[in-house]
Amino acid sequence: MINDATEPPSSTEPEILRYAAFATDPGGGNPAGVVLDATGLSDERMLAIAAEIGYSETAFLTPGAAAGHHTVRYFSPLTEVPFCGHATVASAVALADRVGPGRFRFATRAGEVPVEVAEGADGVLRATLTSVEPHVAEAGAADVAEALGLLGWSTADLDPALPPRFAYAGARHLVLAAATRDRLARLAYDFDGLAAYMTARDLVTLQLVWRAAPDVFHVRNPFPVGGVVEDPATGAAAAAFGAYLRTVDPSAAPATLTLHQGEDLGRPGLLHVDLHGSAPRVRVSGAAVPIG
Repeated sequence: MINDATEPPSSTEPEILRYAAFATDPGGGNPAGVVLDATGLSDERMLAIAAEIGYSETAFLTPGAAAGHHTVRYFSPLTEVPFCGHATVASAVALADRVGPGRFRFATRAGEVPVEVAEGADGVLRATLTSVEPHVAEAGAADVAEALGLLGWSTADLDPALPPRFAYAGARHLVLAAATRDRLARLAYDFDGLAAYMTARDLVTLQLVWRAAPDVFHVRNPFPVGGVVEDPATGAAAAAFGAYLRTVDPSAAPATLTLHQGEDLGRPGLLHVDLHGSAPRVRVSGAAVPIG
């Protein structure tokens, strides 16, 4: 286990770990802070730690009464979010680094999230989370038009086969599908304007996608409400997207979707979204490795 602190943690300062989620290389994926024992930390202290770390999210775990059970809270540098997929994957792998692979249960503000960790043939630990029950809702024309204006997109930039929708699987996202990879690659938006738009609609990120193949997508996630221009790899949005795709394109399931994210940021990550089975919950998988 790697601890980036220059001195051992004291009894009053929590041990802060750093992991790259949805990647097998510390330079890829999405960095997450992990505090495996946040017992006694106030909301203000957790927010301050998240701001000091500067990653899009830091997870704070409090051990439960049963083995493998933890209460988990997630803080961005600016605010608490109800659920964060990449920090969940990072936390589960950090726990597995301590106690070995297995099953964990995380009690989050969004609900209970089971996570399984297994070691791959390459020796890298991979976690699979099962989302809370998702739901998908229509996105009104006015909501879509305002979002497009803030992004600098037009309706011609959208893929007509994948209509805009609001999707939730622990956190709420607006899904917008780009018609071309080039449109997705050219991301420049009104940071303050989009933050206000998202706050008014209780959105955590926008899920911007481009379909490369029936089950392969490239995705990007603006995250101004968290004080971050873009999230490099977003498990909560991936789960919401799985529910979205199953709703707007029923022929897409059963399948395991491959989501490429972070390439445009120089932090390539890989997320797998499992749409098999009849259960509405979505499973999201990815590797995580310590950041040294």
